[in-house]
Amino acid sequence: MTPTEFLQEDSVVNHLPNYLPNYIWIALGAIVGASARYFFSTLIARDFASAFPYGTLLINITGSLVLGFFLVFSAERALLDPRWRLLVAIGFCGSYTTFSSYAFESFALMEQGQWLLTGLNIVASNALCVAAVFAGAALARGL
Repeated sequence: MTPTEFLQEDSVVNHLPNYLPNYIWIALGAIVGASARYFFSTLIARDFASAFPYGTLLINITGSLVLGFFLVFSAERALLDPRWRLLVAIGFCGSYTTFSSYAFESFALMEQGQWLLTGLNIVASNALCVAAVFAGAALARGL
């Protein structure tokens, strides 16, 4: 296949101009989400110096709350433009929440032999984040 034939086919390159605005919405949300994550993580780390990753836990709980609220609110309470989902759910929450940090911090605690903190981090992160999604959904439905 020649480069010309490739470009003439129904390829991603031909559809990129149609999807480019979507990437811009996602990127804008990601800028805000990543910045908020950095801000709150450093604030919490400064105020709660500890072996336990409180910053990551709080970020994941609040991100789960925001995501639960937004997805239920936008599906059941408000007819929002689909770009809001790109901005908030994918962009903001995707860059704000920190599952990879949670996984690595759990691993690091295990390597340090901090078994109680490892278990606490895994249980608290999962249980509290699922509870936060429920809380966000309940808040959205209560409006």
